Amino acid sequence: MNLNNALAGISGILATPYDAAGSIAPEKLSPIIDRAIGAGMHMPVVNGNTGEFYALTTDEACTMAREVCAMTDDRAPVLAGIGRSIRDACKLAEVSAEAGAAALMIHQPPDPFVAPRGTVEYVKQISKASGGLPIMLYLRNDAIGIDGIRALCDVEGVKGVKWATPNIMNLSKAIAACDPSITWVCGLAEVWAPPMYAVGARGFTSGLINIWPDRSMAIHGALAAGDYAAAQNLIADMIPFEDIRAEELNGTNVTGVKAALIATGHDCGPTRPPSAWPLTDAQQAQMMKFLQHNKLA
Repeated sequence: MNLNNALAGISGILATPYDAAGSIAPEKLSPIIDRAIGAGMHMPVVNGNTGEFYALTTDEACTMAREVCAMTDDRAPVLAGIGRSIRDACKLAEVSAEAGAAALMIHQPPDPFVAPRGTVEYVKQISKASGGLPIMLYLRNDAIGIDGIRALCDVEGVKGVKWATPNIMNLSKAIAACDPSITWVCGLAEVWAPPMYAVGARGFTSGLINIWPDRSMAIHGALAAGDYAAAQNLIADMIPFEDIRAEELNGTNVTGVKAALIATGHDCGPTRPPSAWPLTDAQQAQMMKFLQHNKLA
């Protein structure tokens, strides 16, 4: 698949499975990846936030990159999440490139002392370590300003931006200020995709893809056709799922996905702290109601 088309499609953020001892168990992802690709998912993403990237060691993240690329087996381009200290990030970028990743998704550094120009250098060094793989920037904080965003987008190899802030007006300004060839992707999942599409974003990230890939694909199809009413109708049924994930300061984001996977016969284990685990009784009841209403469990 053409990378630009994939970026404008669904970036499916894969969960990271654990075994009974709490170690990563990537083989548990195989049926989930097969189902999502079979439904038409454009780009599987390993080491994203739904994959508990910051709960993994760098060695574990390297293993997940290798295993997901192998399981995907050229059926779709793999987007590999990259982050942490510059040396860890460069190591992970190198491993991801060797494993066959099609592009890198560079997490915005969460360090409290991040300079916009330092982030530009961070992205450049990661790009070099990967041998020049295409890059999607992951922006969760737009406080760096439009000039800072433009400087990042001017780095050679940047092909897309995952916009994960609800500031739609800043998204519109950033799109207008940067190279028109860049693909701007809704980084807040299906629910936020319609308003972001309205100002020029294309494609969206999805945790729902782990559970209900057919619905994600239907939403993407409606948005691609410009049918916002149909997209909103399709989104309405999944809002309870996203509402659960947004609770506890988004601390149940991955918890909701993994609880739904268990309920649908794909036990990927619990989440690691500091994510919440398990769902509360009320949250679990709401999740089961959502799954049963949509005939997923």
